[in-house]
Amino acid sequence: MEEHPLKRAWKFQVLVALVVVAVISFGVYILRDGKMEVTINLDNEVRTLTSNADTVEDFLQENNIILEKGAYIDVALKAEIENNMTINIKRPRLYTIEANKIAIDVKSIYHSVGEILEDNNIVLGEKDFTSPRLEDSVLSGGKITLYKVEEVVEAYDEVIPFENIVNKNHSMDIGTTKTVQEGENGLKTIYLKKEFVDGKLLGTEVVGEETVSEPISQIIEKGTRDIIVTSRGDTSYRKAITMSATAYDLSYESCGKNPGDPGYGITASGTKARPGVVAVDPKVIPLGTKLYVQSLDGSKDYGFAIAEDTGGAIKGNKIDLFYEDSNVVYRFGRRKVKVYVLND
Repeated sequence: MEEHPLKRAWKFQVLVALVVVAVISFGVYILRDGKMEVTINLDNEVRTLTSNADTVEDFLQENNIILEKGAYIDVALKAEIENNMTINIKRPRLYTIEANKIAIDVKSIYHSVGEILEDNNIVLGEKDFTSPRLEDSVLSGGKITLYKVEEVVEAYDEVIPFENIVNKNHSMDIGTTKTVQEGENGLKTIYLKKEFVDGKLLGTEVVGEETVSEPISQIIEKGTRDIIVTSRGDTSYRKAITMSATAYDLSYESCGKNPGDPGYGITASGTKARPGVVAVDPKVIPLGTKLYVQSLDGSKDYGFAIAEDTGGAIKGNKIDLFYEDSNVVYRFGRRKVKVYVLND
C-alpha cells in the first residue's frame, strides 16, 4: 500500500531536525573536547598554546604558569577558555626603595617611579622628591631614593638703627653741637624659612617681616656761626669752647716766685707776663693761639688774648687769665667763660 504523501513529508521534516541536532551536538563536542588555541602574553613574551582546559585557572595550571602575589591578569581565573582567546599577564618586579639611608624591597608590575610608589601605598609630602624622578622608568632591581623635605619658619628680632639728622644752627657757635632729640633704635621681627632635606639644611629664605617699633631719629643742631662782634668789629673764629676760668698775677701766691727769682714774670713761652696773656693746657689750646675770652656772667669780657703760659693746675678745659691788679685776681674767683679760637 502506497504511503500517504503527508506522512512522508512529516517523516522528512523529522529527519532534517535530527540531522541539525546531530551537527550542532558534534560541533559542541569538538569545541569542548577538542584542542583550543590560546595566546598567552607573559611580561611581553607572547606564545600561542593549545589546551583542553575548561577555565583560565585550569589553563595556567596545565602550563605551569604560577601567578605570584601582586601579579596582574586581565581575565578572571574562573572564566571559561574560548578558542583564540588572549590572556595578558604581568608579573611583579623587585625594586629597592631607600629613604633616609633605610632601604626596603618592594614589588610592582609598574615601571615608572610614581606608579611603583603608588602601588606600594607610599605617599610623598608636597615638597618631597625622588631620584629618579616620578615620571622616570626604573629597570627591574633598580633603586628609588626618597628625599623628605621639611620647611620650618623661625622668627627673630632685628634692630632698626635710628637716623642721625644734623641741622645747621646759625645762632650757635661753629664747632658746637646740641642734641635736640635723642635717637632710639626701632625693632622688627624677621620671619625666616629654613628648608631641610633629610634633616640637613638646604637653604634659607626671608618670607616676611613685621615692625614692632619704629625708630626715633636723633636730631642734632650744629653751630655755623663764626663771627663775634668785638671792640675791633666783626672777628672770625673757628672754634668756641666753654671753659672754667681763674685769674693770676705776679704775686708769690699766684706764681710761687718773688721779684729777682729766676724766671720771675716770664711765661712758659718765654715772653713777659702782661694783660692779654693767658695760661692754657697745650693739649687743648696750643701755645701761640690767638683767642677772645667772653664773659658769661654779664661782667666785662676779658677780650683779646694769646695763649703763652701754662700752669700745674691748668688741665683740660681750664684757662688762667693774667691781671696786673691783685685785688682783681682775688675778686675773680672761678667763673665760666667762652673762649673763641680766632682765625689767624
